[in-house]
Amino acid sequence: SSPFQSLIELFVNRLDSVESVLPYEYDAFDFCQDTEEKRPSENLGQVLFGERIASSPYKFTFNKKETCKKVCTRSYDPENSVDKNKLAFLKKGMQLNYQHHWIIDNMPVTWCYDVEDGQKYCNPGFPIGCFVTPDGRVKDACVINSEFNKKNTFYLFNHVDITIMYHSGKDENWPGARLVMARLRPQSYKHTDENNLSCNGPPMEIPGEFNSKLNLIYTYSVTFEEKNSIKWASRWDYILESMPHTNIQWFSLLVFRLVNFLVSICGITFISLTLSIFADDTVDFIQEDAQEEFGWKLVHGDVFRPPRKGMLLSVFLGQGTQIFIMTFITLFLACLGFLSPANRGALMTCAVVLWVLLGTPAGYVSARMYKTFRGEKWKTNVLLTALLCPGIVFADFFIMNLILWVKGSSAAIPFGTLVAILAMWFGISVPLTFVGAYFGFKEKPIEHPVRTNQIPRQIPEQSFFTKPLPGIIMGGILPFGCIFIQLFFILNSIWSHQMYYMFGFLFLVFIILLITCSEATVLLCYFHLCAEDYHWWWRSFLTSSFTAVYLFIYAVHYFFSKLQITGTASTILYFGYTLIMVLIFFLFTG
Repeated sequence: SSPFQSLIELFVNRLDSVESVLPYEYDAFDFCQDTEEKRPSENLGQVLFGERIASSPYKFTFNKKETCKKVCTRSYDPENSVDKNKLAFLKKGMQLNYQHHWIIDNMPVTWCYDVEDGQKYCNPGFPIGCFVTPDGRVKDACVINSEFNKKNTFYLFNHVDITIMYHSGKDENWPGARLVMARLRPQSYKHTDENNLSCNGPPMEIPGEFNSKLNLIYTYSVTFEEKNSIKWASRWDYILESMPHTNIQWFSLLVFRLVNFLVSICGITFISLTLSIFADDTVDFIQEDAQEEFGWKLVHGDVFRPPRKGMLLSVFLGQGTQIFIMTFITLFLACLGFLSPANRGALMTCAVVLWVLLGTPAGYVSARMYKTFRGEKWKTNVLLTALLCPGIVFADFFIMNLILWVKGSSAAIPFGTLVAILAMWFGISVPLTFVGAYFGFKEKPIEHPVRTNQIPRQIPEQSFFTKPLPGIIMGGILPFGCIFIQLFFILNSIWSHQMYYMFGFLFLVFIILLITCSEATVLLCYFHLCAEDYHWWWRSFLTSSFTAVYLFIYAVHYFFSKLQITGTASTILYFGYTLIMVLIFFLFTG
């Protein structure tokens, strides 16, 4: 037997839509199905993201051209209620512009078409069909053909022209060929005679009112092209080429530089101020002048007074540390190219596994801080660190999953996976948190350089800007300014099904976000210590974590301005998942 495979199989992924957050499996619609359906094994990330890959009846032989080959026929009888439901579901899919996602040799099969300015746009999916409304509005993909013009009619793309391009090895002295690109054009043809198919003629119309028998014949044509200019290693590039937006990236870097310039000015001022004060101090000390102290020196006896709600703060700090290290490692690996889009589900799998394994630093930081705050209830502290925020995320996730399950969506996570996640949480993460907490409580508490007075000082009347709330609200603006352009692309990749591949940029943004959060917090903290307000613990956490509130506001704006999501379930899902992101981001920035 030769080592080369001449059979090329086409796999189908779940269908999704920009107008609905609910993805559906290929089998949920009444398309042609494979006789023996094979499902490649999926990793945790794919399952969590609702990817469901299955084999399809579209099978080709390498370099064998086919024209207008029949795949299957589907018949619908208006008398039959099952047929009626199936067709209604198919129409709903066309109305909401659900998109197929097909895969050949782990490559997305793309549909490329011309957009304005003579640019080509390649979409890694293509629609089931399209719809012309009863008032004659041509929706979505119906614009590609002037024949799609009948009012209150659905046009089904029941034929695809597939072009598979390969890199031949005969010039480079290696045998065989490698597939480097797969493209398709969706077409709509009304096939009248099943035994004598010709792929031309009028489009396949499905009337809005279903009252007569209907036959849908699915067909395909496939051609092969030799394309030696594309190397196998860079075969994903053509998908990225059609992604606009790299120029905005450089603009965003410019914004960063501006932010950092501002903050470094603040830093220089701050350092020179401190140095001058210490210099004065030394002189005073030499002259032994009993001069009146001022500003932040007055609160030295109160500055390390433990905060109110110290338990909660220490728990937040522990879990923030866990999320911070997880994000750092994940982005670093993504930067090195381990988690590319070709490696499906790798990003999510990596993040979840890292989060589970990083229970120890969470427990350690939380316990150490709690001990520093002179807390007594260490058992409560450990349990809260292990269970509080993961519990909130899991509960939210579970409710979202119930909605998906009721709606019959493919994104609903199977019961087995839920049990596996719970097992990872309670079997690995929680014990590791306990280990971390054990070491944290064994350590000495953090030593303070000054003694804390018995009697708390009176805090003088504060000006508007040194009051807690205005300071916190202002503090979140700078870090948010850093990320909001990247945020647009990240939200696009989650909700508008575009590929996200700019991990190098993202890592840079991550580092700049880190610096900006820290510098903004230090600066504001200094200002209110100068105003003799020594309650800095919670403020230092909330100043930068208020960025999460801006993130939420931005997500709401994105929902209303960019997405055309319809339906209550989809809206609940959007905000449910957004809240999980906001909570994680809150802990991380804090």
